[in-house]
Amino acid sequence: MIGLGHYLILSGILFSIGLVGVLRRKNLLMLFFATEIMLNAVNIAFAAISNHYHDMAGQMFAFFVIAVAASEVAVGLGLLVILYKKYGTLDLDAYTVMRG
Repeated sequence: MIGLGHYLILSGILFSIGLVGVLRRKNLLMLFFATEIMLNAVNIAFAAISNHYHDMAGQMFAFFVIAVAASEVAVGLGLLVILYKKYGTLDLDAYTVMRG
């Protein structure tokens, strides 16, 4: 039987993968993907704990996080398109060079 511990371990593994992705990636699109993995890991934990305690608050909070993540993706992808058109790349190292 799958219990609360299994879901929390899965959530921890997914969050760790997302954290490594945020720390190691230099491409802005991959950073967005890594943050989405982290948000989904937190949503799994919220839903599992909510189900374990028979309380809907965690599931409602997970739904709120999904809505915020969707708006973040919409705004973030718009900014990525503008940055790509301006600089021709999504590499973070290209944005750190100061131009006068």
